[in-house]
Amino acid sequence: MISEEQRELVSAVRGLLAKRDARAGIRRAMDTDLGYDPQLWAQLCEQVGVAALAIPEEYGGFGAGLPESLLVVGELGRTLADVPMLGSAVLGAQAVLLSGDGEACERLLPGIAEGSRTLAVCWAGAAGWDEFGVAADGETLHGTAHYVLDGTIADTLIVITDSGLFEVDPATAGVERRKVAAMDPSRALSEITFTGAAARRLGTGDPAPIIDRLRQIAWAALAAEQVGAAEYCLEATVEYTKSRVQFGRVIGSFQALKHRMADMYVLAESAKSTALTAAIALAEDSPSAAEDVWVARRQCSEAFSTIAAETIQLHGGIAITWEHDAHLYFKRAHGDAQLFGTPERPVIHS
Repeated sequence: MISEEQRELVSAVRGLLAKRDARAGIRRAMDTDLGYDPQLWAQLCEQVGVAALAIPEEYGGFGAGLPESLLVVGELGRTLADVPMLGSAVLGAQAVLLSGDGEACERLLPGIAEGSRTLAVCWAGAAGWDEFGVAADGETLHGTAHYVLDGTIADTLIVITDSGLFEVDPATAGVERRKVAAMDPSRALSEITFTGAAARRLGTGDPAPIIDRLRQIAWAALAAEQVGAAEYCLEATVEYTKSRVQFGRVIGSFQALKHRMADMYVLAESAKSTALTAAIALAEDSPSAAEDVWVARRQCSEAFSTIAAETIQLHGGIAITWEHDAHLYFKRAHGDAQLFGTPERPVIHS
């Protein structure tokens, strides 16, 4: 269960997204350089403070916590709005915090909290997140980071390598950014190539636990997004079957379709429970956090993919037309299932 304050946060974000008609706005944003509605992002930051939620007060944030940020990610998932919440305000900010570099936190995080600065985490190699796309030679970077969220529009790049985390100004010589085509047109991905680019090391600690923690945060955030999108797909399908008439009856009255939508509901509710459990476990640094995140990652990916496919089926031919949103959720489901990699089963705590 979420608290009354968290419910008010969800209500505020959902209300603002509805007022801005964010779902319709994704189509307009797809063909822009930003890939999102900058006015929507500004309002989310100024009126609700979404970017400041998980940033400590000492760095200009609210200090609310990771679960609150992931509730926002879930609401954005309902509309597929690709504002810099997941890539910058969650992953980017958490990467800086996890580095333990106080000077970088003081310099970067206040801008993130107010929404005036965006970060992009450069991590994956061409084969995915099980390898690093970029290598460090001292404080010089070489290689290409693939599948970068907010990569072409970020003010600061946070580069993850096997030897540590680095901060890079994208205007630095030897940095090339380019947007790449993706299966999901509602999510902008990019490749960033570093050719002898100068970088600043973030922190001095062992990068392995930092990277492991950041990966868990990424999976928990994706689980939250998948839940929000799956819930919307279910709601849209139920509404459609109440109005579509076939053989003189609304199709929602047919028992076979009722059973299928009941199965969708069970999947959505179970996914919601596992996603919330994972977020709380991470926030409390629970010993079961790795296991809880693994369950959420698997369950939410399966639930969203299944529900999105059923949404296509139960809407019929209209769902595969460009004008309908169902195919966008179907593509997001399959993209999310691969984003940030898929986890191996963790060691089960006795």
